[in-house]
Amino acid sequence: MNLTAPDLFKAMLKTSQGTVVIEVHRDWAPLAADRFYSLVKNRFFDNCRIFRVVPDFIAQWGIHGQPKIAEMWTGANIPDEPRNETNARGTVAFAKANTPHSRATQVFINLKDNNDKANPSSLDNQDFAPFGKVIEGMSVVDKWYQGYGDHSNLDQGRLAREGNAYLSSAFLMLDYIVRATILEE
Repeated sequence: MNLTAPDLFKAMLKTSQGTVVIEVHRDWAPLAADRFYSLVKNRFFDNCRIFRVVPDFIAQWGIHGQPKIAEMWTGANIPDEPRNETNARGTVAFAKANTPHSRATQVFINLKDNNDKANPSSLDNQDFAPFGKVIEGMSVVDKWYQGYGDHSNLDQGRLAREGNAYLSSAFLMLDYIVRATILEE
């Protein structure tokens, strides 16, 4: 699962709402691009729920729906790297905790420009490093179910332990990635 990504590639997400194409630029964040490429090539995102859609902020996924697979990735973090691009609408970055080097498998798409230099809580000021951008299907991303908001009652630890079974019992409206693939050119 430690593949080196091409300098530029496209990943297609077939989702419950339609298709999204992400163009990944390895020079923006090489470690993130390599991890994303590896996850897509190995079908990690297939059947993953888009478990956190915060209106006018981000849409996030990347906790595997099968607990054994999610557990294998616990602690498989990649180091932080400099932010070379801004968190503009449609850019894609890895989520991270408030601790160094905590990026692993969760990614998000910016639903708006999250790069206000005057706002200390902007994603640019928190050094979230975009590695790609949506080039087709942003209208699909905008359709992903936002009714649960920030999912303050969704327990990510429980999601990792119980997988999609947990989401199916309480979060029936979540959209999901049917299949993620690398587009060969």
